[in-house]
Amino acid sequence: MTTATGDIRSNELCAVGTWPVSTHAVTHIGSACVVEGTGDFDTDDLDLVRRQFPDRHVTLDGDVITVWPPSTPAP
Repeated sequence: MTTATGDIRSNELCAVGTWPVSTHAVTHIGSACVVEGTGDFDTDDLDLVRRQFPDRHVTLDGDVITVWPPSTPAP
């Protein structure tokens, strides 16, 4: 059986202006954040999310925007 290794939180309130208009769900997995859309996001949507997480790596893949966990410094 698979066991989750971190906290998973979903169904975050999608307040206007916080997430792209076409956001369907926001899920937090540990310190990562996955934004799922009802259709493909565009670069304006990506920029909106990047402004909320200026020090994090944020990627766009069609209808999913991922905010990656912060990188950890090498030992």
